[in-house]
Amino acid sequence: MQKGDHLFLVDGSAYIFRAYHALPPLTRKSDGLPVGAVSGFCNMLWKLVEESRDTALGKAPTHFAVIFDHSSTTFRNELYAEYKANRPEPPEDLRPQFSLIREAVRAFDLPCIEQQGFEADDLIATYTRQAVEAGGDVTIVSSDKDLMQLVGPCVILYDQMKDKRLGPADVKEKFGVLPEKMIDLQALVGDTSDNVPGVPGIGPKTAAELLETFGTLEALLERAAEIRQAKRRENIQTFAEQARLSKRLVTLDQHMPLDVPLEDLRLHEPDGEKLVAFLKAMEFTTLTRRVAAQLGTDAGAVAVAKVAVDGEARGPDLDPAAAPAAPGGPAADLPLKPADLAAARREAGPAAAIDRSAYVTIRDAATLRAWMARAVEAGLLAFDTETDSLDATKAGLVGLSFAVAPGEAAYLPLAHVAEKPADLLSEGGEADAVGPQLGIAEALAILKPVLEDPAILKIGQNMKFDWLVMRREGVTIAPFDDTMLISYVLDASASLDGHGMDELSERFLGHKPISYRELCGTGKAAKAIAACSIDKVTEYAAEDADVTLRLWRVLKPRLVAEGLVAVYERLERPLVPVLGRMEERGIRVDRAILSRLSGRFSQKAAALEAEISEMAGESFNPGSPKQLGEILFGKLGLPGGKKTKTGQWATDARTLEDLAAEGHALPRRIVDWRQLTKLKGTYTDALPNYLDRESRIHTSFSMASTTTGRLSSSDPNLQNIPVRTEEGRAIRSAFVASEGSRLLSADYSQIELRILAHMAEIPQLTEAFRDGIDIHAMTASEMFGVPVEGMPSDVRRRAKAINFGIIYGISSFGLANQLGIGQEEAGLYIRRYFERFPGIRDYMDGTKAQAKAAGYVETLFGRRIHYPDIRHSNPSIRAFNERAAINAPIQGTAADIIRRAMIRMEEALAAEKLAARMVLQVHDELVFEVPEDEVAATIPVVRRVMEGAAEPVVELAVPLVVEARAAGNWEEAH
Repeated sequence: MQKGDHLFLVDGSAYIFRAYHALPPLTRKSDGLPVGAVSGFCNMLWKLVEESRDTALGKAPTHFAVIFDHSSTTFRNELYAEYKANRPEPPEDLRPQFSLIREAVRAFDLPCIEQQGFEADDLIATYTRQAVEAGGDVTIVSSDKDLMQLVGPCVILYDQMKDKRLGPADVKEKFGVLPEKMIDLQALVGDTSDNVPGVPGIGPKTAAELLETFGTLEALLERAAEIRQAKRRENIQTFAEQARLSKRLVTLDQHMPLDVPLEDLRLHEPDGEKLVAFLKAMEFTTLTRRVAAQLGTDAGAVAVAKVAVDGEARGPDLDPAAAPAAPGGPAADLPLKPADLAAARREAGPAAAIDRSAYVTIRDAATLRAWMARAVEAGLLAFDTETDSLDATKAGLVGLSFAVAPGEAAYLPLAHVAEKPADLLSEGGEADAVGPQLGIAEALAILKPVLEDPAILKIGQNMKFDWLVMRREGVTIAPFDDTMLISYVLDASASLDGHGMDELSERFLGHKPISYRELCGTGKAAKAIAACSIDKVTEYAAEDADVTLRLWRVLKPRLVAEGLVAVYERLERPLVPVLGRMEERGIRVDRAILSRLSGRFSQKAAALEAEISEMAGESFNPGSPKQLGEILFGKLGLPGGKKTKTGQWATDARTLEDLAAEGHALPRRIVDWRQLTKLKGTYTDALPNYLDRESRIHTSFSMASTTTGRLSSSDPNLQNIPVRTEEGRAIRSAFVASEGSRLLSADYSQIELRILAHMAEIPQLTEAFRDGIDIHAMTASEMFGVPVEGMPSDVRRRAKAINFGIIYGISSFGLANQLGIGQEEAGLYIRRYFERFPGIRDYMDGTKAQAKAAGYVETLFGRRIHYPDIRHSNPSIRAFNERAAINAPIQGTAADIIRRAMIRMEEALAAEKLAARMVLQVHDELVFEVPEDEVAATIPVVRRVMEGAAEPVVELAVPLVVEARAAGNWEEAH
């Protein structure tokens, strides 16, 4: 290698996993071999080679190699046996692709390098050192932070997926230190993915600050006594040797012996015939055509012609690297424009192609086997269930629908019954037969191998419902994609109905599907779906599967194009079976406690009604808005009365709360009465109707009904039981553990304030959280100059109201009402808060600016929350969107963190052989049912998973803290 040469080193192992997770499962048509990761890898590598030759990345490469990890252990395992011990095994369908990917690199005529006893990073480090010493430049194609220690004046790190290049200044901006200090920083922070221990309680920001002060890790360890913060000082002194070991683990070996010398990495033109032959053997139609056209080989021309005859591989030949980035500017990533919609509809197939008469009714085993064979051949199956109930935990299976390609769909009736005509009802006669149907057992025996086949992707809309229904039949659907969740990730600003199949079909396909009402009727004329004509149900059900498949073909590639694959793959899809199992389990409720509470609430409501009538000077129905309005604004003449369009006085909650805040007693009693009667009607009277035979309630969790990623629950809603009122707490006491068990409540402590401290980079809040100081007392001390020791409770209460109010954009009016002080005084508190913590104002202004520029804000995990009305001409609408946008990254990040905890929890409990089961999720709280003799062992596991849920994707500057307690009922445990 000579001065001026340019070496490209591709981190092949990282490439593999990026390719695997970027695309849906893909199998080769001829033999069913999984090739999705191979396809993604080849597309990314081809794009990189071509763009680098065109100098899109700067100076074109003269040398090029793809480096892989060897499967054997390395010298690091000898230093520390637990190194990478927590790495999960690769997915089953990825394992056979490792050798194919290495074969692909050789087909590109590129050096494919791995070496026993060393990791890819060590090989990359050694080649980099040799190239720089020879006077060359190096581009390392990777996003791995472990390689940032190599960055220098002649070495850059290139993240191909994000098209981002990192030099020394970029490393400093990202981690707070220059590349030469990255080893020391990583030694302090550790790495959970590689099981590098580091020093507990030290995050990247703290590590950077310490290295800025002390210079090096060794100097820090020698002078640890000078550290002011007691907990930090203690941790560094206690874990000094652990930090030194971590430094040895993260330091890359730049002097390892190389089996392939640097001079052998010189780049040359690929053998076109060999490359095209490999791609054709993999059945990568699109890439084969592209490569053949570019190389212009005779073999390429033949391959293109033959591919056109042979057809596509099973599944989409998508290109994760070639997918266009989301456009910038004010309209970036807002809902699709008309031109985009037109393109989407062309991709899915025109609406005219949806021909319901082409759908098939499956009435025998041979036909069902033939359709399942087609699913195996296609490598995917759109799938939907028809049931006799909307409650998935109780629903009986009526039939199933499938689609294997656009326009190729079928319906399998299983439990249809003949509807008896009206003229036969009085005579007891028989209705016409519905025709032959497969028995459920026989049908499931044919379906189960396909629905559980890891090589066949199942595609559904609201898959949690179908997953639960089929699980009750002994079938666990996997793997799967959910078009509702993909739509939700792409644009969570849409309402729940906006992610429904019918709405998505009209939007993206220009097609209006048959509605359930059209099929079954409404009112007294409505029929159960099992009694509807099978021919009509075939049109309805098969259309659902057909439309779902077409929607998947439109929406799934957008995840790649818009960089949202990780959100879907890490936060949405894995949560479906977790929530499904929670819904199956349900939570036990004591019917007798609810009955007693209903009686108590009735007596209290009656007493309030008597008091209200006495205050009003006459008896009236407090539940009548008309009568209430006449009393408040007509008879009593209270101020602020407004009439609605119907001419009645407005008596909504806001009006009554405002009147109560001004000191009027009657509106306050009305508010109390409404809250009490609502609790009685919504919970103590209604919950017994949801109990099953074992006195358990099975709520339904919705994943796509909030803009921020928070879960909600329905039928019944268990997330809105008030926890701050005596009555709400009493209702929680009715949720009880089964015999021999306890309910364990694990709740994040002040998680949104902790996220705010991290995102807004507020030193005072960050230090307080790190040192375990009472955050509200600290805030009060900062704002009001009051010592933390002996602080009056009302002063702390004011600081607490401001802390939480600021997150939600509270106004001086709102704070005044909450604290019972004047609006001017409340405004002074808010101004003083921003003066003491200026980073919060910077965060708010920056977040609003980002939302206005891009149309969305992001959580720390990349979830996008859209605000298309943030530039609205109406000031009130605009202001509302601005307040929501400020809070959304904080609340959304908290929601993402608890989702990650839930996804990891079951595996962590199983690994410790614990029988605890998650039964509820309520905002920042998880509730478990735990055997009494396992409570002590379960609490540390739950805490560990929840407190570490952000890692390794996000390394928070403050620790997450979980408060956990077990008791016989939910209230006592909380």
